[in-house]
Amino acid sequence: MGNRGMEDLIPLVNRLQDAFSSIGQNASLDLPQIAVVGGQSAGKSSVLENFVGKDFLPRGSGIVTRRPLVLQLMNCPTEYAEFLHCKGKKFTDFDEVRQEIEAETDRVTGANKGISPVPINLRVYSPHVLNLTLVDLPGMTKVAVGDQPVDIEFQIREMLMQFVTKDNCLMLAVSPANSDLANSDALKIAKEVDPQGMRTIGVITKLDLMDEGTDAKDILENKLLPLRRGYIGVVNRSQKDIDGKKDINAAMAAERKFFLSHPGYRHLADRMGTPYLQKVLNQVCRNGLLTPQRNQLRHQEHSWHQARLPLFEHLIMAFSLPSLNDTV
Repeated sequence: MGNRGMEDLIPLVNRLQDAFSSIGQNASLDLPQIAVVGGQSAGKSSVLENFVGKDFLPRGSGIVTRRPLVLQLMNCPTEYAEFLHCKGKKFTDFDEVRQEIEAETDRVTGANKGISPVPINLRVYSPHVLNLTLVDLPGMTKVAVGDQPVDIEFQIREMLMQFVTKDNCLMLAVSPANSDLANSDALKIAKEVDPQGMRTIGVITKLDLMDEGTDAKDILENKLLPLRRGYIGVVNRSQKDIDGKKDINAAMAAERKFFLSHPGYRHLADRMGTPYLQKVLNQVCRNGLLTPQRNQLRHQEHSWHQARLPLFEHLIMAFSLPSLNDTV
C-alpha cells in the first residue's frame, strides 16, 4: 500500500471506531492510535492544544484528564468540532468544547476527581491540522487527593496499559526538561511495554524553564537515555501566556524563534518544535504504524462477510463505508 492508500485508511478506521462506539460495541480490530503519556503537569495538554491551534482542554491542578480523550484531527477547509455523544451538533466555539469535555467527564466520573476508562470521542476539523488520531490519557500520579481512591496510581496505570500495550499504539512519552529524565514516568512505562523503542517518540517540554546555564542538548541529540525514534523538543505557552490569552499562532512563532536563537539548540532547530512533531507523527502513521492494519482489515472484512453478520451490513449502510478492497 502506498502513501495514498494509508491516507485513505486513516479516515476509514476513524469511522469504524465511531461506528462501534456509537452502538456500544468493541471492535476486535485494534485501530491505530497515538497515546500521549506523561506525569501530571508534564505539558501533555499544551502539546495537544498546539496541534489543534485552539484552547479546548480543561486545565487545573491535580488530575485534569480523568477519562481517555480520543482526539481525531481531520484536515478540512472549515473549522469545527464534533463529539460522538452529541451526534449532529457542531461546535465552533472551542470554549464550549472545553465545557462539554468537563461536563461529560463529570457525568461518568462524578466531580470528586475520580477516573474512568470510558473514552470521550472528539473530532476536530480544521485547515490547520494534519490527519492524526491521538489519545490523551490521565497524567500519572502517586498520591491520591480529595475523594480519590487510595489506589489511584494503580487505576491510572491499568488504564494506560489498555492502550500502550497494543502493538499498533505509538507512544508520545512527554517529559519536562526541568526534571530528571531518569525519573520520567512516561519513559519508564515506555521502556516497560516497548523495550526495543519501536513505538516510542520522546517529547521534551519546558525547555524554556530550565535553570540558567543548563540545557537539554544531550537529550535532544539522543545521547542521554537514547530512543530509537529519538526526542523532539517543544516550547509550550506558560501559564501566564494562557491566562493572558496569548494566541497559539504567536506561541508557535515564539517557539520557532526560541530554537533558532538558543546556542544549544539552533543546530537542531529544523528537527524541533510542534510543527515538526506533527509531521513526524503523520509520516509514521502513513508509512509505518498503520502497515499491519492492511492485512488485519482485509481479514476482518472476510470474517464478517463469511459470518454474514447483520451488524456489519448495518454499519456499511449507516456510515457509507467504502469497500475495504477499494481502500487497501
